[in-house]
Amino acid sequence: MRIAMIGTGYVGLVSGACFSDFGHDVICVDKDAGKIASIEAGKMPIYEPGLEDLVSSNVKAGRLTFTTDLAAAVADADAVFIGVGTPSRRGDGHADLSYVFAATREIAAAVKKPVVIVTKSTVPVGTGDEVERIIREVNPDIQAHVVSNPEFLREGAAIDDFKRPDRIVCGTESEDAKEVMREIYRPLYLNQAPLLFVSRRTSELIKYAANAFLAVKITFINEIADLCEAVGANVQDVSRGIGLDNRIGSKFLHAGPGYGGSCFPKDTLALLKTSEDYQTPQRIVEATVQVNDSRKRAMGRKVLKAMGGDARGKTVAVLGLTFKPETDDMRDAPSIAVVQALQDAGAKIRAYDPEGMEQARPLMPGVEMCDGPYVAAEGASALVIVTEWSEFRALDLNRMATVMAEKVLVDLRNIYPSREIDKAGFSYTGVGR
Repeated sequence: MRIAMIGTGYVGLVSGACFSDFGHDVICVDKDAGKIASIEAGKMPIYEPGLEDLVSSNVKAGRLTFTTDLAAAVADADAVFIGVGTPSRRGDGHADLSYVFAATREIAAAVKKPVVIVTKSTVPVGTGDEVERIIREVNPDIQAHVVSNPEFLREGAAIDDFKRPDRIVCGTESEDAKEVMREIYRPLYLNQAPLLFVSRRTSELIKYAANAFLAVKITFINEIADLCEAVGANVQDVSRGIGLDNRIGSKFLHAGPGYGGSCFPKDTLALLKTSEDYQTPQRIVEATVQVNDSRKRAMGRKVLKAMGGDARGKTVAVLGLTFKPETDDMRDAPSIAVVQALQDAGAKIRAYDPEGMEQARPLMPGVEMCDGPYVAAEGASALVIVTEWSEFRALDLNRMATVMAEKVLVDLRNIYPSREIDKAGFSYTGVGR
């Protein structure tokens, strides 16, 4: 199949590279000529394990190309995927669909043959209807089917998620479009990944409902962690105890500083805006957003409490800045609020992250970025683990103690058992235990 992927951000680049690895001929389009030149030179605009090698191998095989010329890319395509950004709109939290609609107009004006146009971006219910209306307005003679095909990729594991999905959701009632989507995803039949065909509006809602449910699950265990601290229970044992129930499951039950990233904060707000527009309140999701927002800064107060309530003039070492490991994504990362709370209390911040420091610099003025965890800890009165990168799981605590001014460790991801901390003589604060 000949596929055009509009957008080379997280969704577009990963999806385009994976489709080409299936054997399809894929051309990825972006208006940013600098980004296209950088990708062609082998430098990826995002950090995602395995992506650079995947792109390189498929470029060499001739299945994957890049361009700024949208019209040429879509003219002969069997399917055109829209994978542009849909950030939260300032002021009301609704998804900003301007990039989606702008791309739709360009596609409609350029296609020369029957085509399936697929929204891969996360878009609110009814977006596909508007995409179809724009196509009919711009090019009423073209035979085009509009399909919703949301992505369910986890940053840091996106390639594996794409190639071994739990399900593939396709929103269309057109038999012609279904055949095209079956052919595109045919290589995944070997993995027995279910191809779920639903209505377009149902497909659009599935993505938001899935992300909102996971956000609720994270926020639930975080509030249970607070209760554990109050009553003297251990949230890790609680998580294990309820997660072994197959009706609940163990995933997304790890207490921490709250969710962040490019999906959960944006998608929960967009879902709330949609529910507002249709006068069907989503009170659980609304409470989840409020609790998660307040939790991030509360983690800063937890650090201050562990330091005896006074951080003025002291140094705090922060390990992990990205919202999760194996990504350089700083969008809505809990570290931003934690650092801000500590700076407001008069602390000096030294930080280290394996991949996210360049992205963090403009978001964290005044923070000294360091070359490693032990460098960040030099002279610090407290060490705070915010993101659970693998290299933080086996720190030499004795060495850490020798470079720090005070032995205070705040582990916001619960990656250390208390017996290891005790041996090194640290005062330890975890979450929910």
